[in-house]
Amino acid sequence: MADDRDATTIETTPAGDDGAAPDALPKTQPEFFARAAEKVRTKFPTTPGVYLFQDQKGRVLYVGKAKNLRARAGSYFLKAAADDHRTAQLVQEAYDVDYLDADSEVDALLMESRLVKDIQPKFNRELRDDKSFPYLQITTREDFPRVEITREPRSSGVKLYGPFTSVYALRGAMQVLQKVFKFRTCSLDIDEGDERWRWFRPCLLASIDQCTAPCNLRVSKEEYRKEIARLRTFLEGGRKKLLRELNAEMEHASAELRFEKAARLRDEIRLLERLDERGELEEDVQPEVFYVDPKKGLAGLQKVLRLPEQPRVIEGVDIAHLGGSETVASLVQFIDGLPFKPGYRRFRIRDVEGVDDFASIREVVARRFGRLEKAGEAFPDILLIDGGKGQLSRGMQAFESLGIEPPTVISLAKKEELVYRPGDSEPLRLSRHSFALRLLQYVRDESHRFAQHYHHLLRRKRTLGE
Repeated sequence: MADDRDATTIETTPAGDDGAAPDALPKTQPEFFARAAEKVRTKFPTTPGVYLFQDQKGRVLYVGKAKNLRARAGSYFLKAAADDHRTAQLVQEAYDVDYLDADSEVDALLMESRLVKDIQPKFNRELRDDKSFPYLQITTREDFPRVEITREPRSSGVKLYGPFTSVYALRGAMQVLQKVFKFRTCSLDIDEGDERWRWFRPCLLASIDQCTAPCNLRVSKEEYRKEIARLRTFLEGGRKKLLRELNAEMEHASAELRFEKAARLRDEIRLLERLDERGELEEDVQPEVFYVDPKKGLAGLQKVLRLPEQPRVIEGVDIAHLGGSETVASLVQFIDGLPFKPGYRRFRIRDVEGVDDFASIREVVARRFGRLEKAGEAFPDILLIDGGKGQLSRGMQAFESLGIEPPTVISLAKKEELVYRPGDSEPLRLSRHSFALRLLQYVRDESHRFAQHYHHLLRRKRTLGE
């Protein structure tokens, strides 16, 4: 099976921490290419994010993710990139390069995937489909739970870990874990009370001692589930002991000059360490992966927000910063619990100097609802602001300054997913699995995605006109 480690990244000679120097450029490159290289060296941060190469008309040619934006984007301006057949054409057509910040490498991965699917850049080929990121899934309602890698996780009856940044590293780590915890990866429906399984012939994994063969009832339900519990403890943070044991075994093998074994153990340790390169389900939700029931979500919102009628129209607002400087705001619209793309808007923040999300929220809410009031158009049933109590307060100030009655206004703070309401001293804490919260997360994440949607940022006259 072909691996897809960092599938959309075009490999080049690595750059230094400060990116490529202008004198590393091939002499045949035009002057604008040198300017782009200088921009990367002096303007790009050394933090995670995505970088975007554009042609002379401002069209995005390629989107890539990076743990270190300056170093990764700078590698394209080395002579090796111009000579490499995998990057030569991109290098010839590129006119400019820009970037978008991300909080972590996982956030950069999510951002890269969504931008590629939205924009369909010429030089991104692997992420143009609807492929999502890999998860590790452990079933919970079987006598003998199975462990599997999936890109379409189930929403119930499983314990999920991820999303992971590299399916290649995840597969490798899973093989190492299977040697230790000896879990099954097959799709058999094994019932401990069915004696017919005693006549079943186990697969090769049992022969090489990487599975305890519950398919042949060689292990009791209790003993097998104990090993699954140990695996879950490892995945949830208790991995130090196992890594210490593997490191000690590697050092022992090296001392006895068994270098092949030491090298194998070293590789296994690295694979296990890469399990940390993952997002958290609660913080890195992919709405396109986890089904959101719109009807149940709206009914839930009516109940928890104590609304007289079931809401139909929800609008979500988020703030984003392009290249660490220019501030834009996004507004998405959901009707009957589903995205309504014609109702999407983006605003370039005009009256706020520097990076000030609170003031930006106030400006965009005032502009949006001031226009609706002036035109006599209907307000949404719910306005959802991305953020906490501070962002909500500034949004309400906008309505006060306009002298108009606001709709139901709430904010959703991402870290703990708390819902703030005007006039309430304490936030509302919904169940992580409630339909109402999932719908709010969908609106919030869609507004965030649209805020970072660079393709529309390039059409400023039309999409930043409000």
